[in-house]
Amino acid sequence: MLLNKDIIVDGHPTLRLKASDVELPLSTETLNILRSMMEYIENSQDDLLAEKYGFRPSVGLAAPQINKSLKMFCMKTLDENFDILHQYTVVNPKIISYSEVLTYLPGGEGCLSVPQETTGLVKRHRKIKARVYLVNLKTGETKEIILRLSGYPAIVFQHEYDHLMGILFIDKIDKLLPNIEPIHFNYDEYDEQEKL
Repeated sequence: MLLNKDIIVDGHPTLRLKASDVELPLSTETLNILRSMMEYIENSQDDLLAEKYGFRPSVGLAAPQINKSLKMFCMKTLDENFDILHQYTVVNPKIISYSEVLTYLPGGEGCLSVPQETTGLVKRHRKIKARVYLVNLKTGETKEIILRLSGYPAIVFQHEYDHLMGILFIDKIDKLLPNIEPIHFNYDEYDEQEKL
């Protein structure tokens, strides 16, 4: 099981490398790394496990963050309306187009590899289209698809994708974001679902 000590932090040279392509079909070792990455995300989203092991909440984890310079990451999050789950294990992604419309998270972004308290806003594309290999973690099978994301899941994808390019969100912090609409989270919808 991956723990906080397995996450490397800003200053480690691996975080600044351009990651290498992942060989397909996946080796057993690579598949097991991906499984452990998704397990970390899921464990960090479990209140009891997060408290027991001191996990910081996470919606994504890229291989370079665990000192594996490979083009792969996992993400698991709801969209900003809290109604669609976006859970992907991604290998060899390439963003092929993005909207000119920009957005940002009003509370700023965070990162497991940036443990110090950092505040700042990051411009992201509101919509992206990426060619990816999605991995079935049960069978190890990969399938090439075009993934279209918008809003919060698109921001998460871009954040993790940056890790594969040797970029951290702190490199992109902008003090001023004039005329850019932030992501709006529908907390009323979330509260209603929590009551069910």
